Amino acid sequence: MKVVEIKSNILKRIYRKRKPWCHKYDYGSLLIIGGSKHYSGSPAFNALAALKAGVDLTTIAAPERAANIVASFSPDLIAYPLKGDYLNKKHLRELLELTEKKTAVVIGGGLTRRKEVIEVVIKYLERIDIPAVIDADAIHAVAIKKEILKNKNFVLTPHAFEFKILSGIGVSENLNERIKAVKETAEKLKTTILLKGHVDVISDGKKVALNKTGCSLMTKGGMGDTLAGICGALLARGINCFDSACAAAYINGLAGELASKKFGESVMASDMLKEIHKILPKSSSEKLG
Repeated sequence: MKVVEIKSNILKRIYRKRKPWCHKYDYGSLLIIGGSKHYSGSPAFNALAALKAGVDLTTIAAPERAANIVASFSPDLIAYPLKGDYLNKKHLRELLELTEKKTAVVIGGGLTRRKEVIEVVIKYLERIDIPAVIDADAIHAVAIKKEILKNKNFVLTPHAFEFKILSGIGVSENLNERIKAVKETAEKLKTTILLKGHVDVISDGKKVALNKTGCSLMTKGGMGDTLAGICGALLARGINCFDSACAAAYINGLAGELASKKFGESVMASDMLKEIHKILPKSSSEKLG
């Protein structure tokens, strides 16, 4: 089995030079579904990281309190409030309507694992036909009904515990063990999996890649949300699932490294957002004038 290490050259393949007459939506419109009464940070980090990674537009659909808090973070963010404290079956129609004009979805951050939330996530994922990043609480939903992954362009981004919930396999820190488990699970579920860790393992069931960017300071809340947002941005721009997962892991890890060098133990996910622009190719845009 051939295993490759992700290098910076993947970014030159993904970030092609823009045409001078491009316009909004040419580089993606991303829907983010997340948040709840007590959690608003996850979808905000999804959206801010996605914008930094080059998607044209993000829309956050979240329960009212979370949406209102998110809207106050930045004028760059569009927040669509859903009535109530948590996602529920009454929101399904609104979510599907919001999805109609989107090119990708990120779902899961901050939703909670309440029974009704899980049920809505499953029904929503069954109905959509655009690429999606399945993260956090949404992974628990998929674990209940794995067949919804078939014939979908989904990327799952679990950490070790979520991977066990999904696959039934408890992985150790042994890298070879992780590679084998991720490849076999991705092949079985016919999906793309990005197992987060000291070394990220990415597989679509056929190819396997390792990402070695990142550092031990990246345990702070929100740093997985930035990863999901970056991956969502790339999917929205039309990049395939495997390459999106590989590039997102590389970008997020390197942003974490750069921020950690500045702030050490004080580093936060919001610090990573300021480093993403240093990683992306500068030649992806045409000079004006």
